[in-house]
Amino acid sequence: MSEQLTKLLKDSKGIRWTALFLVAFTMLSAYFFVDMIAPLQSLLENNYKWSPSTYGFFSGSEYMLNVLGFLILSGIILDKMGIRFTGLTSAGVMLLGGLIKCYGLTPYFYEGGLGFGLFESIGEMVCLPPTALVASIGYAIFGIGVEMCGITVSKAIVKWFKGKELALAMGMEMATARLGASFAFAFSPIISGVKGAGNEITGNPLNSVYFGLALLAIGFLTILVYVFMDKKLDSQMQEDADGSEPAEEFKLSDIGIILKNKAFLYISFLCVLFYSGVFPFLKYAVNMMQNKLGVSPETAGIISSMLPIGTIILTPLLGFYLDTKGKGATMMIFGAALLTFAHLVFAIAPLNIALAIFAIIVLGVAFSLVPASMWPSVPKIVEDRYLGSAYALIFWIQNIGLMIIPMLIGKVLEWVNPGVGERIAAGDVTAIYDYTYPMLVFAALGFLAILLGFMLRKEDRKMEYGLDAPNIKR
Repeated sequence: MSEQLTKLLKDSKGIRWTALFLVAFTMLSAYFFVDMIAPLQSLLENNYKWSPSTYGFFSGSEYMLNVLGFLILSGIILDKMGIRFTGLTSAGVMLLGGLIKCYGLTPYFYEGGLGFGLFESIGEMVCLPPTALVASIGYAIFGIGVEMCGITVSKAIVKWFKGKELALAMGMEMATARLGASFAFAFSPIISGVKGAGNEITGNPLNSVYFGLALLAIGFLTILVYVFMDKKLDSQMQEDADGSEPAEEFKLSDIGIILKNKAFLYISFLCVLFYSGVFPFLKYAVNMMQNKLGVSPETAGIISSMLPIGTIILTPLLGFYLDTKGKGATMMIFGAALLTFAHLVFAIAPLNIALAIFAIIVLGVAFSLVPASMWPSVPKIVEDRYLGSAYALIFWIQNIGLMIIPMLIGKVLEWVNPGVGERIAAGDVTAIYDYTYPMLVFAALGFLAILLGFMLRKEDRKMEYGLDAPNIKR
């Protein structure tokens, strides 16, 4: 039996890390597409006359269809149809959504092209410009694909690395994905040809969208290559030809079993609070620094890009530590505390470039600690046959926050800055936003995450899941 196991593809370090690279690059392309618009908020306000609440709606639209149930459906598809089918489907859906989003921002559309009249009428009813409405529809479809891909990649990594370097592998995948986000913040303004500073800027956001679409196409090809490797591994493991991993058929009632697990619920809600304090913040970070520091989008984008860069370095190192030493539950608490501190700096400190860089680096450390310890903890508290649906449920709960918080921040921004959006749209280059209260909202999310972290550690000690234990089995 042991002789047979040594012949499995995943027992070869080089092959399993190649498989990881392939799926990780698909996530890199997805993360670039997610964040490529974030450094261009001022351009959207100038070029398309979007208000902060319109931008907030667009930013939250990525998660709308997932919250309505598509993410749960994605988890069921993953558990029933397997990694290969779900991976290819998710990459295809991302491309489709990206194309629709791109169409909504093209001059052809907003100058009266196909469907403009219809979406203009609908937009009037929902108080959205037609460009934002179509871009949001595309972004929502893309969101189905990116979250489906995320849970598929998580299950694929567990499949190839369980009992080996699981946390390190998950950390490397997250680091690679965040490299895409870092590229988006650092280079999207350059790709879009942004010129000027403050609200007096020019450029073409479509250039970044076109580049993002090209990356998504390459990401589709890398996951296609992975499919052949996964099929070979399944044949070695004598699994079904369709790649279905569960030993028992998944039933819808199994979701109820997962939701009865207190530790799972604590991780899920800690996840939604923590991620809601990071990803929605990044949607506004560049504009916040433009207004607080008076810098250009390029400079603000470079500062914001330091958050993912920090996680690229730290997350794999933390993954290695978790594999060998453990302390996953403790790391989640410490990470939530750093998140709270960083947002308090942005909210109430007399901000300058050096302090902004410091706060971003602290936030980057937090963003390394929590996900690096959170995702490898899920297989410790959930049976393998439920894993796809468990990840889907966590992502679904997370998506509720990621949908609501950008919209809330947009509304708060308008509420505490009456008339500023209209002045910017009218060309007043002296108009600036006060971001104090939006940053305090983010700090409050971090404080609640700290409380949940302590509750999770208490439950872990009670049930002996081993969340603070090393991942590598000796």
